[in-house]
Amino acid sequence: MDYDFKKNTLDGSYHATFSMGHEALGRWLVEEVGKNFERMDEVVFQLGALKNSTQEWRLVGDELTLSLQDNEALIQANFLFSQDDTELEEDMDFYDEESVSLCGFEDFEQVLQAWRAFVTRF
Repeated sequence: MDYDFKKNTLDGSYHATFSMGHEALGRWLVEEVGKNFERMDEVVFQLGALKNSTQEWRLVGDELTLSLQDNEALIQANFLFSQDDTELEEDMDFYDEESVSLCGFEDFEQVLQAWRAFVTRF
């Protein structure tokens, strides 16, 4: 998984760009974590507590939800949980590829630590 972090010098906003299939992880870091070190610590604690466990832990955010289970971190856009009965034309489907990311605990923790180091510098 490739990623890059940047800070906009004009408005101070953060940006996290991830390789295809992990875009939601970048959105989660920017929109749900930001510089919230307490949240980062909570997630790292849960990663350690759930390692090699079958229990699940969820962190529901405004736009995205993090689920930790079976040594995998899953990030999903909250709209995917809605029970919307919107019907699409035949042979059509919702595009949600950028709304879901899945990675192992080790990779997820490395990304989280890299994000922490990045936002600490600014």
